Amino acid sequence: MSELLDDPAVLEDRVMTTRAYLAAAGGQEPEAVEVRVAASITHLGLVARLVSPALAAAVLGDGVPPLDLNSVHWQPVLGGAFPLSLAPPSKSRDLATEFFEGPVPALATITQRFGVSDHILRGNVASAVNGASVALSNAAPQLADQAGRTAAQLLAHPTLHDIHTTTDGFRRRSCCLIYRAAPNHAGALCGDCVLSA
Repeated sequence: MSELLDDPAVLEDRVMTTRAYLAAAGGQEPEAVEVRVAASITHLGLVARLVSPALAAAVLGDGVPPLDLNSVHWQPVLGGAFPLSLAPPSKSRDLATEFFEGPVPALATITQRFGVSDHILRGNVASAVNGASVALSNAAPQLADQAGRTAAQLLAHPTLHDIHTTTDGFRRRSCCLIYRAAPNHAGALCGDCVLSA
């Protein structure tokens, strides 16, 4: 995945492909979807795909795989969880360190050039962490407590501690902007969105 960092055209192609995909879902031309909306959704998808298997490995006690983008291999297809290959996990690695010193700042830096604010990007990361925990808990209810504790540790990291609240369930303090991809910017809001009632 380091090609995302090494060649700006790779991320731009992914963002524009996401833009076309989102537009088609709403029966629109690609130009109807703002580039920053597609970039935010692209960022959220990339972060979510990276944190999910790493969180699961940590919860299972298998250790943590390296998450720097030089160690991760992908097939950049759209429409779901793209194929991903990670190096074997190690118990000597720390999940927060791998995540917050590896892909999180790298992906934020390259996505900001599309006009996506740091506030939105950090919200995307928090949402991805929470989503990974929820997905794991739903798939393996016996792991729900450990998944919740592991996610809470990540969400308490200085990068994320002020970008969400858990007072009445998880809610981010920013919006990923996906509602703006729908015709007239009238799409549904995500369940954890700051804009939902």
